[in-house]
Amino acid sequence: MSKVPMTDEGYRALDEELKRLKTIERPAVIQAISEAREHGDLSENAEYHAAKERQGWIEGRVAELEDKIARAQVIDVSKLDGDTVKFGATVSVVDEDTEEEASYKIVGEDEADVRSGKISITSPIARAMINKEVGDVIEVNAPGGLKSYEILKVEWI
Repeated sequence: MSKVPMTDEGYRALDEELKRLKTIERPAVIQAISEAREHGDLSENAEYHAAKERQGWIEGRVAELEDKIARAQVIDVSKLDGDTVKFGATVSVVDEDTEEEASYKIVGEDEADVRSGKISITSPIARAMINKEVGDVIEVNAPGGLKSYEILKVEWI
């Protein structure tokens, strides 16, 4: 069973979603199924089928979250430091073609959100940055072709 690396923030978010699904969503869908059953013939009852489908999705998501939480390897970023890029680092880079600067925090898959500057440890750019240092140039196969980035800064925020 492989561990799933994540920050404490990511772990808390998964745990909160699991609690919400179990305490709010699951009882609500059970109530919806019960009400839809009261309407009679289940074969043509759209409310019943929609509620059952929602229940299936909730149960699947609960199982997925429980598995990830059980395999979680929570990494406390505040205790990390160093000059090389690792999980949890916030890395500032500059695109060598356009001179655009960007900053990315390397996080677990479930925490990734490019709009907020968080990229998954499994993303091509994060994999290219791992074990690199300030001043190193990385190359990433992007949809538009090969992109080169220079690492400007490695921070532990």
